[in-house]
Amino acid sequence: MQTKIEKISPLSALAIKNILEVSQNGTDFLSFREKLAFANISHPEKKLEWKGARIAIKSALDCISLPYPGFVKDEHGKSFPMDGYGFVSLTHTKGLAAAIFHKEMPVGIDLDYVREKVVRLGPKFLNDFEMDFLGKDPVLHTIAWSAKESVFKCQGKKGISLKNNIRISPFTLEDKILDCKIEHSEYSDHFYKVKVEMEGDIVLTYTIW
Repeated sequence: MQTKIEKISPLSALAIKNILEVSQNGTDFLSFREKLAFANISHPEKKLEWKGARIAIKSALDCISLPYPGFVKDEHGKSFPMDGYGFVSLTHTKGLAAAIFHKEMPVGIDLDYVREKVVRLGPKFLNDFEMDFLGKDPVLHTIAWSAKESVFKCQGKKGISLKNNIRISPFTLEDKILDCKIEHSEYSDHFYKVKVEMEGDIVLTYTIW
């Protein structure tokens, strides 16, 4: 997937970055707490992924002319701006990092490569109804996985099961907007729309409003 920066609205933008391409970029923009966190990551690959995601979110913020406030994680492990304004979601997969920001609405984003094994893993994240309409197509399974991950990240709380609590309405490869909802939890019948973009064997999904 090509690196890009996209302004979704005056309040929202996303960015996708090639992790190796930005590996030499400076980190002066990071907050003091982030610099400490970055210095304490010992695994080289995880260090690059972490940095790539922060560069992606800075690019998204630059796109809508907002300053980089620094980001920390809450008790649920979800990143949030240190100045308390806005919502962010970060993701990375092999070689790529992505981020989405919205000034007023919670967001979720996910990147995944299409792999055959995702069909075998289907029973772990899909309910029986979803298994039926997805069949054995690894692309559809990857889209479903990614969409559920985006919804999970958007709602931002622990205790939500991809299989039991997040449901996707039937869709095909031609559908670019998916209907999802959280059910059978304290967040029951909370509805989401998820946008799907594909390039080659990479699936990008993110929540929209």
